[in-house]
Formats: sequence, structure tokens, C-alpha cells
Amino acid sequence: MAIIDEADATSTALPSSPNNSPNSFPDELSYLIASFVPTHDPGKRSKAFLVLASYCQGVRASTGQTQDGAQDPGTQALSRIFLPIVQARIAEAQEADVLVGLSFFTALFQVDWSTASDIFQREAVLASITDILDLYSSDLVSREAARLLSQACGHKVCRSSLTAEINQWLELAVRQKRDVPLRAIAAVAITKLSRGSGTDTLVASAGISKQSVDEDLVEIMKGILLEERKDSFLDAVEGLAYMSVEPSVQEDLSKDTSFLKKLLSIIPASRRTSSLPSDAPNHSLIYGILNIIHYLSVYRPPISPDQEQVMKLRRMTKPGSTTSGDSDGKILDALEDDPHVRERGRNLVKNGALNVLATAIRLADSDGIRLIVGRILLNLSVDKEHRGKILQSGGARTLAEIIRKSLSAAKISPGGQSEVDVSILEPTQALAKLAITSSPTQVFGPDPGAVYDAIRPFAILLTHPESSLLQRFEAIMALTNLSSQGVEAAGRVAQADGLLIKIEFLMLEDHVLIRRAATELTCNLVAGSDIVFKRYSDGNPAKSRLHILVALSDVEDLPTRLAASGALASLTSSPDACQSLYELERDHHRVLPILTTLIDPLFGSDEPHTRASPDPGMIHRGVVCIRNLLVNLEPTHRERLKEETDLTSILNLLIAVMGDNTEKAEILQPTAEALKCLMDLGMSIPST
Repeated sequence: MAIIDEADATSTALPSSPNNSPNSFPDELSYLIASFVPTHDPGKRSKAFLVLASYCQGVRASTGQTQDGAQDPGTQALSRIFLPIVQARIAEAQEADVLVGLSFFTALFQVDWSTASDIFQREAVLASITDILDLYSSDLVSREAARLLSQACGHKVCRSSLTAEINQWLELAVRQKRDVPLRAIAAVAITKLSRGSGTDTLVASAGISKQSVDEDLVEIMKGILLEERKDSFLDAVEGLAYMSVEPSVQEDLSKDTSFLKKLLSIIPASRRTSSLPSDAPNHSLIYGILNIIHYLSVYRPPISPDQEQVMKLRRMTKPGSTTSGDSDGKILDALEDDPHVRERGRNLVKNGALNVLATAIRLADSDGIRLIVGRILLNLSVDKEHRGKILQSGGARTLAEIIRKSLSAAKISPGGQSEVDVSILEPTQALAKLAITSSPTQVFGPDPGAVYDAIRPFAILLTHPESSLLQRFEAIMALTNLSSQGVEAAGRVAQADGLLIKIEFLMLEDHVLIRRAATELTCNLVAGSDIVFKRYSDGNPAKSRLHILVALSDVEDLPTRLAASGALASLTSSPDACQSLYELERDHHRVLPILTTLIDPLFGSDEPHTRASPDPGMIHRGVVCIRNLLVNLEPTHRERLKEETDLTSILNLLIAVMGDNTEKAEILQPTAEALKCLMDLGMSIPST
């Protein structure tokens, strides 16, 4: 085993080693076969995994990989190398040799499952495994055999190869109570078997009831954790992670306060307090615990009626289903509804789930750990009651760190653009939820740099081709909050890649909330960014954009009208924008009527209007737009406007506004200035 200390150097050299032939196992790596026995030092076993993985990658690189599955050249080459080794060891008479063969075979499943699966399906290999189960009563051999079967049960091609004798042995191993570690490992294997797609008939033939699996195995695994059987923690957690996909199991686990506290205590709230077994593979254990938390907190994605019907048909066509299948499905559906998930999330938060997430990343940082922590925080942030607690526990900092590392790992496309992986969307959505309901200072702290750093991920969430409509909506809302923090923030939002084009597209979206949010963000950017102000006020393209804002100022949704007319109130301070609006009025004769309806929704209508009474904010925006348009137009255009448009009704409406808002200076001043412009055009105020 001394050579394993050189694993780091060996693994680097493996892919290009001349001895790394697909036809034989290199002599210098023969020590690997015996390196995975569970009694060996965990650190050396970890290095052995690295060397084995590097060797497999080297063989695959030298043979090519044109197809998936057992038929690709890499799998064929590795099977030719490892099949004789595995077969020879597990067929030996000596227990030590058998243990070496089982542990190496199990490691191969973890490193290169397609090769291990190909070997596992061989008739001679299955016969040898069956003989081992019959002939060896040693605890070490039984546990390692169960661990190998647990790995195999995780793959469909292997599940279909299992014999009735193997299934029966696993069931007996679960029922016995003398060897708790063996019981835990066998329970994981049966859990994978019962969850495997298309294996219900096979499971039933082995005498394994799905209902008894759900109830008995969960209790076994919970008991292992509560009884502090640390040598079996990993197996129990892995089994519960598989079982937690079932709504009934989720409900059971979430209501068991003792279990939740014990599970969460395994990941310490700080490095100084930990229940992690000293010799356990901490990364795998932490990942399993996080998976359980994720399943307990995840909401069912919205489904259409057609999808719901398909799910119902699938339940009815499952082997062993009865006429009560529909009612059972309704019960499961009820356990997956939002109120049940919300209650499970509250139980998690109450028992300290938020306090261990940042520690989990520090103890076992990896792409997978960061991804699942981001998903958990997203799930829990759906409930607005949790958002303050997430902030208090440092959740915003955790999400920002997850996002930062994801962005730093982004690949650069041949065109020079950064290709951001879809995995960034969920943690970014979680951060967006926090930024929507809390002030930027509460979320990002007093440093404005942290606020600016959040703009890019929110812009990616908005513009990414894989983002959902909800993610885009929440990205817009978060960006709207950030853009309100000042000119610098608004300017940075406006300069985000592809953002303005996307926002303008979403302003035409049929969905009211999306259209409203996009318009509100545009209003903020028009007021805070010189770039956007110029985009909407200067040149022919601006004329089309102004036309859209005018149209949005006439929709039924009041917040959208407020945002669109607010943008127009800012833009009409520009003579160029007013010139464009004048041209639109001459072409379509709709600009002034729409601006007038901001002041009086019933203006120009012969039928009872469905809108509410005039909104003070709308009145203010209307009079400012009309005032700016009259003041900023060239004199000749004002004269022509008077000739082509009946301004008398606008004059009378402004007079009415003066009388109704005598104590509102912000309305009175622009109204008086608009009236003066009309009087300068020769119009007179009628006497009363």
C-alpha cells in the first residue's frame, strides 16, 4: 500500500502512459485491486479512487466514445480489462480475496458505472455473487456484498439482472437485527430496487411489499440515526434520500421533530460542533442530508390538465394497481399541494435547517453541494415568512457565493461570450426573491459594490434561454428594486448584456404581471439612466418605443398605466421626445386623447367606463405630459397642433383639475403652466 502515497503524481501521468493499454491492467497499478477494502485507511482509499478514475478516463480517451451505454468502445475495453480481475477475486475460496474482489467491484460502480454494470450482468459473475451470499457468513463479506448490490440496484440494467435468490437475501438482511450496518446497507439496496422504474413486478415476485418498504425501511433508517449508529449513518441517510421522493415519507419525516433535529445536527452549525463520524466520507453524507432537506421542501411544479391526466393514467397502469388507485393518487396529490409543502418547510426552518446550509458548503464544497443548497434556499424562500430568517442566517451571502463561483466557472464560447450553465438560475431566483421583498441594504449589506455585483446574475436570470416566465418576472422585480438605488445602479442595470432588448420584448407580453413588471423597470431606467433616456427620446427608433409607452398608458391595468405614463412624464422633458410624440399625434391622432384620459378616464367616451375614478398619480402624470408637450414643442408645431386638434376640451379639463386640486402643488404648477401655453396660443378661459 505504500505506493498509494504517489497517487497524485500517478493519476496525472495515467492518460498518456504507454503502459495504459486497453488490453491489460498495468502492473504498476495492480495494488489498486486491494486498496478499497473497508478496513483500510480512508485517506488512502480516497487516493485509490482518484487513481482508478484517472485510469478509466485514460482508457476511454485512448479508445474513443462514440455511443452511450455498454456498446461504446471505452466500456468494452474497460470490461475486457476488469472482468477477469473481478471474476477471479470473487470466485476465490479465501475470504480475504473475496472481500478484495467485492470492494473493488463496488468502487468500480462508483467510478465507471457503465463498465461495472456490463460486468455485473455476466452470468458467471451473478453466479459467483449468489455463491458468496450462500457460503460466507462473515459480517465484513456480507456487508460488502450488500454494498455491491446497493450500487447495482441504482442502475436499471442491473436491476433487471437480479435473481430471486439475491432479492430474498436482501430481504432477510433487512429483517435481521443482529448486524445493524448490514441491515442499513440492505435497506438502501431494497429502497433503490423498489424505486427503480419498471421493477414493481420483480419486487412483488420477491415478496417485497411497496407499502411495507415505505413504512418499515423508513423506521429502520430513522432508528439508525436516532440510536447514534455512526458507522451506518451514510447508509441510513442515503436510503432516506431515496425514500424522500415519496410524499408520504416527506410528510412523516417532516413531522418527526426528534429525527429532524438529529439529522440536522450531523451537519454542524459551526466547525466546532459536529456529529460527523471521523472516518465517514463527509462529502457523501452531507450531500445525502441536503437531498433529504431538498425533497422535504420542494414544491410540485405547476402542471397542466393534460399532464395531470397523463399522471393519473400512469398510476392506473402500474403493476399491482387496483380500483382504489385513483383515490390513492388523490391522497398523494394532496400531500404535494402547496399548504403541505409550506408546512414541511416551516418544520425544517423551526428545527434549524437554515443554520447548517452555509456550513455544509464550507465542509464539502463542490458543484453538487452548491447546487442543492441553492435549491433548498429557493424552496424555503417561496414562503415569504422565511425570507427574513434566511437573511438573518446569512442565506443571501451563501447564495451570492454560490452564484459567484458558478459565474467564475462559466465557459467562453468561440464567439467570446460567456456560456452560463442553467444551474445558476435557481440560486439566482432565490436571491431575487429576497431582493424583491427586502431593501437592497438588508440583502446585500451597506457596500454598494455588492448591489452592483448582483445586477449581472439577475440580468442572466432574465435573459437566459432556459429561464421560466416566473424566473424572468422575479428577475425584473429584483432589478427594479436595484435600479431605484440611484443613478449609478440604474446605469449599471441599463448596461447589462441583452437586458434592454429583453425588457422591451416583455413589455408586449400578454401576461399582465410580466408586462407590468417590464414597464415599471423601464420607467425606473428612463428616470435613472441617461442611456435609456436617450434610447427613448432620440432618433427614429425612439419614436416606435414612445408609441409603445403611449399604448401602455391606455391599458386597463392601473400599475402598468402608472409606469408607462411615468416614463412619458420623464421623457417629455426632452424636446426630441415631444417632437416624436407630435408626429405620432399627427399620424394616428391618439397621443393627446390618451394623455387626456390619464386625467379623466371618461374623456371622449360615450359609454359607461369600467375604470375606477381618476387616480391622483395618473392626474399628475397626465398634466405633466401635456404641459411638457406644449412647452417643448416649437411654436410652429404648437400652432399647427391647435389647428388640427380640438384643444378646448383639454383646456376645460385642466381648469377642472385646478379647481379640484387646490392644495396639491405638484399638480397645480404643471396645470397652470399648461393653461398658460394654451392661452399664449390665443385660447381664452371661459368665464364662470
